[in-house]
Parts: sequence; C-alpha cells; structure tokens
Amino acid sequence: MAESLETFTDQNWEKDVLGSARPVLVDFWAEWCQPCKALVPTLEDVARRFAGRLRVGKMNVEENEHVPGRYNIRTLPTLLLLKGGAVVEQRTGLVSRESLLKLLEPQV
Repeated sequence: MAESLETFTDQNWEKDVLGSARPVLVDFWAEWCQPCKALVPTLEDVARRFAGRLRVGKMNVEENEHVPGRYNIRTLPTLLLLKGGAVVEQRTGLVSRESLLKLLEPQV
C-alpha cells in the first residue's frame, strides 16, 4: 500500500479514526475487489492534496470483521468520511476523482 495511505484495523479504529482531530476518509476494500484496486490512485492523490487536513486510509474487510459489521459495509469499495467520530458522508462503488474532491472540499 502507498505510504500516503494509512492502514486502519479493528484494533486501531477507536484511536486513529474515531479519536482523530482531523476528518478521516476510510476506504473499505478487499484484495479480490478490482474496483477497490482502481480507486487507489485517486485515494493517493486525495491524501497528497489534503495532507495535514485529512487522514486517508484503508481497511481490509477480510482481515477486520468488527468495524465493517458495525457500519454495515456490504458493498466494496465503500468510502466513509468521519468527522469527530461520526459518519458525515458515505459512497459505495468506484468514485471518480472529481466526485470525491467535490465531496471532500466542503468537509475538510
């Protein structure tokens, strides 16, 4: 995974996502998911553009059961934007760079 993207897990979710002072964009993905792989360059670009203002990371749903179940993640990829520990935006499926930037600009 690119170094600009964080790795979120069931173990670090409370501290790194819910406890974050900055908004957090989380990509729920799996290794076999082709649209998930196609989304990586967009996420890397977003992480660079919003560096210092937004945390961007990925959570593998096959390695983590608790958090995806808690947020009822059923479609991959699913993107959640959390602020202050609460979900403020959610998108499923492959999202274009332009759509994602338009979604994030007012939130970050």
